[in-house]
Amino acid sequence: MRLSPLMLSTAALSLSAGMAAADYTLHILHINDLHSRIEPINRFDSTCSAEDEGEGKCFGGVARVATQINALRDELTAAGENVIVLDAGDQFQGSLMYTTYKGKVEAEFMEQIGFDAMAVGNHEFDDGPEKLAEFIDKVSFPVISGNLDLSGSNLLQGKVANHVVLEVGGERIGMVSALATDTVETSSPGPTVVFQDEIEALQEDVAALEAEGVTKIIALNHVGLADDRRIAEAVEGLDAVVGGHSHTLLSNSDEDAAGPYPLMVGDVPVVQAYAYSKYLGHLTLTFDDAGAVTEATGDTILLDASVTPDADIVARVAELAGPIEELKARVIGETAEAIEGDRNVCRVQECAMGNLVADAMLARVADQGVTIAIANAGGLRASIDAGEVTMGEVLTVLPFQNTLSTFEITGAGLVEALENGVSQVEDVKGRFPQVAGMTFTWDPSVAPGEGRIVEVMVAEGDGFVPLDPEKTYLVTTNNYVRNGGDGYAMFAGDDKNAYDFGPDLADVTAEFLADQGAYQPYTDGRISQK
Repeated sequence: MRLSPLMLSTAALSLSAGMAAADYTLHILHINDLHSRIEPINRFDSTCSAEDEGEGKCFGGVARVATQINALRDELTAAGENVIVLDAGDQFQGSLMYTTYKGKVEAEFMEQIGFDAMAVGNHEFDDGPEKLAEFIDKVSFPVISGNLDLSGSNLLQGKVANHVVLEVGGERIGMVSALATDTVETSSPGPTVVFQDEIEALQEDVAALEAEGVTKIIALNHVGLADDRRIAEAVEGLDAVVGGHSHTLLSNSDEDAAGPYPLMVGDVPVVQAYAYSKYLGHLTLTFDDAGAVTEATGDTILLDASVTPDADIVARVAELAGPIEELKARVIGETAEAIEGDRNVCRVQECAMGNLVADAMLARVADQGVTIAIANAGGLRASIDAGEVTMGEVLTVLPFQNTLSTFEITGAGLVEALENGVSQVEDVKGRFPQVAGMTFTWDPSVAPGEGRIVEVMVAEGDGFVPLDPEKTYLVTTNNYVRNGGDGYAMFAGDDKNAYDFGPDLADVTAEFLADQGAYQPYTDGRISQK
């Protein structure tokens, strides 16, 4: 069992030279963006096979998360240290466990592990406010988000707190929170959930806590690292920011990490622990008597085979997996090589998974006269390893139960859509368009929305011709994007001669793979930069 690199002698912590008697140390154990990875994952972040688990090739899974949290918490509390366990949002959506149980499983295991607080993530709204409300009713810890006006929501009003105070070791720890305001585009919060500016809302909540005499305040956010850094710089009174949403790995030991752990923004430490249950973050804060942070140290802990999964949770996960195991295990095809679906690739450039899904979409409706397919990269949630491909793997890649949509739009509308798609590449947002029946070139040196798209070609006959802005094209996408998700408002509306109730996108992709024999993943330059 691997313990945190921070597990120095607690006696040494308490007897450090120069440490005043009034100093207070707080250990924060945190995860983010679990995305229903209840079962262990492989190196591609999709569900790990029993064979790979037996060979020690798997990571994470809620049973390993439980083991690591319990071991650290037990050892620290036994030594008189102060510990809280936090989740920065997005427990929902990403595996058949969520598709089948709609948050009940996530609630059960979070309760069993003993979380102290959770931020609302954007994917907690994927099935509307109803499922989030049901989840909150099943957990005993506070679920918070301070920039949501829920006064018009009968379902969530009174269930989601703006902020909360945790009593830990005789001290009051204030927790504030913000959720990304583009959740209205990336999920389905509905019209009764009103979003407010993150910085303004956080500053108000910090002021409210300070008025109550709380001097130690932590932001538990689901906004992404770029906005966490902005918040850490702009919001006065924050002592630390624990984040999620961007799936960022901060680490002092992994050469591929996006930055150190903690990442200091002025005097404010900012942390995040990747996603999918692969890591646990451990941040240690030391406060002086006035409540100011005098030291912030820590690191993320890789939950690999050296962490023994909690046996009781393993048994319970197997029980829950029983009804869906047959579906997951069904082999639907094979691939000659791994199919790249990593978010850090597919959200910034053409990727093999994007080509597979877009090709599958277009092939399914080509006989209806559809000539173009657009898939939002945010809908692609994992890669697939080489060899046999199971339905479970496909559903891990495409977990949202989106249906195939067809609609009409002008060439000018398509250019507007592509401009939207490349408008947030710098922030690795899910609106990036993977395409089929089309090629496009974009210029990252141009400001977003001001003409990044420099050339668009569309399939015609045996080749490609320039897009005609005046011509009407028949296009396919998923129903989420067709109805304006990920910023594609130009696709929405009742004037598009649209049909939004086609087959499930995962089924479409699985059937396409089944028809390919040994599928050869590829990229062909359909998306390029100037």
